[in-house]
Amino acid sequence: MKRDKKNRLEAAGWRVGDAADFLDLTDEERAFIETKLALADGVRLRRQRRKLTQAQLAKRLGSSQSRVAKMEAADPTVSMDLMVKSLLRLGASRAEIARLIRQAPRAGAA
Repeated sequence: MKRDKKNRLEAAGWRVGDAADFLDLTDEERAFIETKLALADGVRLRRQRRKLTQAQLAKRLGSSQSRVAKMEAADPTVSMDLMVKSLLRLGASRAEIARLIRQAPRAGAA
C-alpha cells in the first residue's frame, strides 16, 4: 500500500496491517507460514525450470498431481518435510533450500 494512502486511512481512524496482524499471529506463527510459503514457491519454480508438469513431478515423487498442486499452494495438509524431500528429489542442495527459507516472503503472504 502506498504511504500516502496508508496515512489517509490512519488519519481517518482506520487501523492498517496485513493478514498476520488481522489473524493476530505470533512471530513464530508468522515465521512458520513465511517459511512454508518460501518452500512452496521453491518447489513450483524448480519444477517449472526443469520443464516438468505437476503430473510428471508427482510420478517422480510417487505421489499425485493434486498433492503437488497442494504443495505448490502451501496447503495446510502438506508438511514442510514433504516439501523439503521434494526439493531434494528435484536436485536442490541443502544450501539452496536454506536460501529459499532466508528469502523474503512472497507479496500478499500472511
